[in-house]
Amino acid sequence: MNQQSIAEITEKLNAIYPEYEAKIAAGKREKIDWELCGQGIFTEVELLTAYAAATGLPAIEDEDIGTIESFPEFSQEYLNNWCCLPRRRDEETLEMLVCDPYHIDRHHYNFQKLFGLDCEFTLARRSEIERLISATYKSGRSDDDFSAMPGNDEETLRNLAGEAKIVRLVNEMFTRAAEQRASDIHVEPEEDKLIIRFRIDGILHEYLTCPLSQYPAIASRIKLIGGLNIAESRLPQDGRTNIQLARSDMDIRISTIPTMNGESIVLRLLKKDAVSFDLRNVGMLDEMRDKFEKLISIPHGIILVVGPTGSGKTTTLYSVISQLNDFKKKIITIEDPVEYRLERLSQMQVNAKIGLTFANGLRHIVRQDPDVILVGEIRDRETADIAINAALTGHLVLSTLHTNDAAGAVSRMIDMGVEGFLLASALYGVLSQRLVRRICAHCHGTGIDHTRTGNKCRECSGTGFHGRTGIFELLTVDEDIRRAITRNASSSEIADIAIKNGMRPIMEDGMEKVRLGTTTETEVGRSAMEY
Repeated sequence: MNQQSIAEITEKLNAIYPEYEAKIAAGKREKIDWELCGQGIFTEVELLTAYAAATGLPAIEDEDIGTIESFPEFSQEYLNNWCCLPRRRDEETLEMLVCDPYHIDRHHYNFQKLFGLDCEFTLARRSEIERLISATYKSGRSDDDFSAMPGNDEETLRNLAGEAKIVRLVNEMFTRAAEQRASDIHVEPEEDKLIIRFRIDGILHEYLTCPLSQYPAIASRIKLIGGLNIAESRLPQDGRTNIQLARSDMDIRISTIPTMNGESIVLRLLKKDAVSFDLRNVGMLDEMRDKFEKLISIPHGIILVVGPTGSGKTTTLYSVISQLNDFKKKIITIEDPVEYRLERLSQMQVNAKIGLTFANGLRHIVRQDPDVILVGEIRDRETADIAINAALTGHLVLSTLHTNDAAGAVSRMIDMGVEGFLLASALYGVLSQRLVRRICAHCHGTGIDHTRTGNKCRECSGTGFHGRTGIFELLTVDEDIRRAITRNASSSEIADIAIKNGMRPIMEDGMEKVRLGTTTETEVGRSAMEY
C-alpha cells in the first residue's frame, strides 16, 4: 500500500474526526482506527468507505458475501491474527476479504509465495469477517470454545465479555441496528443456536445467527453495558444506558427474562437526535390535524390518546407537548419511563420501589401550579379520579389508555369506576391510532433498486417499506356524546353517534392513505386488524 493512499485515508478520516491525525501519531494506524471505531467515533461503514475511496479496493455488504467454504490450507490462527478470510479461489486467483488495506502487500507476497496465486482483495466489515472465521474454521482457539471455559462465575463472564471480538460484535450490532432504523434488538437463545433479530418499522427481521456457545459472552457484554448483574440469570433485570454511535447519542433500555434456553434480552433503542416531535409529521391528514389542534388549544379538560403498545402514542403526545411548550406555560409530565428529555419541561419518572406511582406523583403535580399535565398512562381509578379532578379545576391533562378504538376509552374509564357525569364534563377528545409502514419512495414498494441493475433496494432492505406513519380516528366530545356518557351508553352506541356527527373511522383514514399512495391495503388491514 503506497504512501499516497495512506495520506488519503488520513485526510478522509480527519475530516470526520479532526483529532484523528494526532491519534495516529501515537500508535499503529490500524489499531487506532479500530479503537476509534470501538469508541463510536467512526462506524465500520465509514472506515470501509474511506479505505475504498483511498485505495480503489471494492467494499462488499454483509448480505452479498454469500456462502464461505473452509480452505484447509489456511490456518485459523493466521486468519484471526490478520483478520482476513478467503472468499473464493481457482487455480490462478484467490479472493480475500480484508477489513483494512494496511497488510495487503504482505498477504499478496505470502499467498503468491506459498500457493502461486494472484490475490484480489475486497473490503468487508471486521466484525463480519471475524464471525465468518469462527463459523467456518473450527480448529484452534475460537469463539466456539467459550462454552468449554470453566464455570459461569462473575470473573469468567467478565473475561468473556471483554474479548475483543465480542466487544466488536456487540458494537457492530448496535451500529447495524441504528443504520437499519431498528426500534428494538431481540437476543434469543434457542436449543442449538443464538438468534439476534431487529424490529424495523414494527416487523421483526433476523439479523444474525451465532453458535449458542457465544451466548454467555454476548449476554455478559450487553449486561455490562447496561449496568446489570452479569452473574444473575435466574431473575428478570432492567437497565438503561447511553452509548455513542459515530456522532449520535443513543439511549438504550435493556430488559432480561429467564427462559428455558437462557435469558431473552430485549433492547429498546432511542436515537435522540433522529426524533422530531411535530404534529405535521405523525401522519394526520390536514382536516383531522386542524380539529386536533383546536382540541389541544383548550386550556382545560382531558385529551386521551389510545391504541395498543407500539402504536405511536408517546410520539403523538410528545408532539403535542412540543407544540404547547413555551415560556408562558408550566408543563409537568409523569412517565414510566421518561423516554425523551425536552427543554423547559418538568419531567418526573415513576418509581414504584419508593412509592412514586402515577397516582401519588399526580397528586403532588397538581400542587405545582401547572398549566399542562402529561400522565404517561391512566392505569387505575385513583389516577383517573385525580386526572379528572385536575381537568375540572383548570388544567389540560394529556394521557394514554390501552383500548382498541376511541369510543372504547369511555367504557374503559367507566369500568375503572369513574363516574359517568364527571367523565362527561372532563373529557374533550379521544385520538385512536395505529402505525402502518410507508411504501419505500426509492423503489416504490417493489423492494428492487432498478438503478442498480435489479439489486435489492438498500433504502428498505428489499422489504418495499421505509418508515411508518399513523392512521387515526378522532372522537370529539360534543353534547350528544356527553349525554351518552352520562347515561352509561355502550362504546358501540358512542361510536355510532360520533360517526354520525362526523368522525372518520380509523379504517377509512387508512384507506385514504392507500388512495394517496402512502401505504398499502394489506398494511392497513394488518395494523387495524384488532377492529
